[in-house]
Amino acid sequence: MTTKYAFFEGRIVPIDQAKVSIMTNAFNYGTGCFEGIRAYWNNTKEQLYVFKLGEHYERFLRSCRIIHISLPYSVEELCGVTVELLREEAFRQDTYVRPLAYKADSVIEVRLHDLEDQFAIFATPFGKYIEREEGARVGVSSWRRINDNAVPVRAKITGAYINSALIKTDAVMSGFDEAIVLTQEGHVSEGSAENLFLVRHGKLITSAVTEDILEGITRATLIDLAARELGIETVERPIDRTELYVADEAFFCGTGVQIAAITEVDRRPVGSGKIGPIVAQLRDLYFSIVRGEKEDYLDWTTPVYAAAHAM
Repeated sequence: MTTKYAFFEGRIVPIDQAKVSIMTNAFNYGTGCFEGIRAYWNNTKEQLYVFKLGEHYERFLRSCRIIHISLPYSVEELCGVTVELLREEAFRQDTYVRPLAYKADSVIEVRLHDLEDQFAIFATPFGKYIEREEGARVGVSSWRRINDNAVPVRAKITGAYINSALIKTDAVMSGFDEAIVLTQEGHVSEGSAENLFLVRHGKLITSAVTEDILEGITRATLIDLAARELGIETVERPIDRTELYVADEAFFCGTGVQIAAITEVDRRPVGSGKIGPIVAQLRDLYFSIVRGEKEDYLDWTTPVYAAAHAM
């Protein structure tokens, strides 16, 4: 199935009508922000579950606030429009939802103030982000993560992702599946577009939110689940590069990447060189929750189809 519709300029329209001019300010200068949201198909229940929908739109509106975008929608209204769009699409497979807010004026001037704000959503079938989810080979990038005092990293700003694109392309062209990027000070930040965890001595270690990382929703979910379900503590602190080489396990996480085990860093095996037991447990737990298979966590998901409409 392919994308048929978009929410564009206040209504759901055919996807080929959801277009902007090449003169649009956001197209020229990256003056927009976005979210990435996943919906998971449960074949047994014939239901599409959107994961942490409200939390994603809360972060989306925070990104808007940082770059002076004002939208006439509440979190609840944004959730409602998203579900309506997904029902129109009638997907019966895992799906990625992309909301966008952007500066829509045709103005050749770099600024954020006194410009028209617009909002759009599209959704598309989507599977793996990293093909080798159970054993990614990664390298530490020569590019550094942008600093929050230069470009706000806790906002998902469209123009900022040129940093991620440079990092990812350099990694793939060097023979890796993904990259790990350092801060300007030389500490481990995250992946090109993913948060990062290490496992050392039975604990999870992840970069603090002050290390120029995105404040990830999946990251927060896994910290919660590790404590609640596995009894594993998470330590948030600066991470040195060589800690990557001596970790027992490591993994990326995020809405796009989901949970991907890292089994090699800079051509050095991580732990046994295979997916480790803690990462495997977290993956199994996460995927069962996002697909609506765990009754205790159903309130983390939003079903798209009404019971009578479930196809």
